[in-house]
Amino acid sequence: MSTDRLPMHALIVLNPSDNVAVARAALSPGAEVVLPDGRTLRTQSAIDAGHKIALRPIPQGEVVLKYGQVIGVATADIQAGEHVHVHNLGMGQSMPPRAPAGETTTHIAADEPATFDGYLRSDGRAGTRNYIGVISSVNCSATVCKAIAQAFSGPALATLPGVDGVVAITHGSGCGMCEGEGLELLRRTLRGYAAHPNFAAVLVVGLGCEVNQVDGLVQGLDAAAREHIRTLTIQDAGGTREAIERGQALVRELAAPAAQARRTRLPVSHLVVGLQCGGSDGYSGISANPALGAAVDLLVRDGGTAILSETPEIHGAEHLLIARVASPEVAQRLMSRLQWWESYAARNGAEMNNNPSPGNKAGGITTILEKSLGAVAKGGGSTLVDVVEYAQPVRSQGLVFMDTPGYDPVSATGQVAGGANLICFTTGRGSTYGCKPVPSLKLATNTAMYKRMSMDMDFNAGEIVDGTMDVAQAGERIYRLMLAAASGQPTLSEQHGLGDNEFVPWQLGAVM
Repeated sequence: MSTDRLPMHALIVLNPSDNVAVARAALSPGAEVVLPDGRTLRTQSAIDAGHKIALRPIPQGEVVLKYGQVIGVATADIQAGEHVHVHNLGMGQSMPPRAPAGETTTHIAADEPATFDGYLRSDGRAGTRNYIGVISSVNCSATVCKAIAQAFSGPALATLPGVDGVVAITHGSGCGMCEGEGLELLRRTLRGYAAHPNFAAVLVVGLGCEVNQVDGLVQGLDAAAREHIRTLTIQDAGGTREAIERGQALVRELAAPAAQARRTRLPVSHLVVGLQCGGSDGYSGISANPALGAAVDLLVRDGGTAILSETPEIHGAEHLLIARVASPEVAQRLMSRLQWWESYAARNGAEMNNNPSPGNKAGGITTILEKSLGAVAKGGGSTLVDVVEYAQPVRSQGLVFMDTPGYDPVSATGQVAGGANLICFTTGRGSTYGCKPVPSLKLATNTAMYKRMSMDMDFNAGEIVDGTMDVAQAGERIYRLMLAAASGQPTLSEQHGLGDNEFVPWQLGAVM
């Protein structure tokens, strides 16, 4: 057994009422940690970095507190110094009342509100990039869409000066489905991309006989959006080869007006940021998520909009949002979506606590309550002004909640369809995620992973865990990084060419 004697700095205690702490670094069995009250805590076993350790004895059936909030119930007697995880912590049959929520952030106007350089579009929205999109109405036209876009990749992009690239938006649906919820959800998502301000122009390609007909899809857009859209069907073009040639010609026609767009100085009210966390670990709710929340508060202060999502991952922490809604109607809409998810999970033989992934658990997250408390931190302390359904246009300014699954590509797809022109993605395990046509910033929760994957991570919030930076300082730096990326500074995922395969619409309804 080790006899290492460590300072309290070796543990992170997030709230004085907590009965667990988080290991700042891996602890050996028998290591001794000196607590602030002078007591010595001896580890009963090895504790991995980011994992929880009991600060005092926790009898079976007693609640476990982290962040000053309930994250579960002890399923066995837990000794002081013992590892607290899936083997001795569960959801319990009935959870006790939750701890009071914190206060809403009060925004004080900045002396000089921030700006960014974006592309002002005819509908009044702003693009952070200037792409041309090639969108498939159905999986049957996906290969043609990719072939059209690939013709303008690499050195060939030089033939389209002033255009950031040609992006194929393809998917695995569009036919074999009934009229109803599933088709409408797909169309709403595709229309959101077709009208997205990061696309200067769009070509929509169909097969010709699919359920999701091209004409019906495009006619659902407003007149201003239709002005920048061209359509093509493979059957009418005469086949695959002919459709690819015709599609390439149409892209060249669209490129001329697209190249006329110029960046101009714009207020932050034109910036809409989608908030994501994936590959979360025990530090996510301590470092990157609170830091992103601090940046969101600065964004909202300056008139911008942030979209918090992943409904299954706020389960158990919804009280923190309900406490700061703009109206009772907003609270009711949020609770209605949570109730839908509980019913949806039950119908499919699942539980909401099924959410933490193997990677989450390996990183130290035990229950959905613990994961949710950390996930909600991405929204900062701003007032929740609206709740919208998946892929619905976000029209309110401030903090908005969009109902999405917790699966990151599906969630981010809905946010982009709703109008997000920037994605901020926190990760503890190391998610490499691009999101064309929208830039995606990767925020690492811990320094070890940041160093290991430095070519994929745009920011190291692990310095908060290391004690070399506080949450407010990190939030300010992330906010400046947001503005730089929105103004055209390439993110690392863009530099690596990631983002061509992450369009994943939420599929609901029967597949026939």
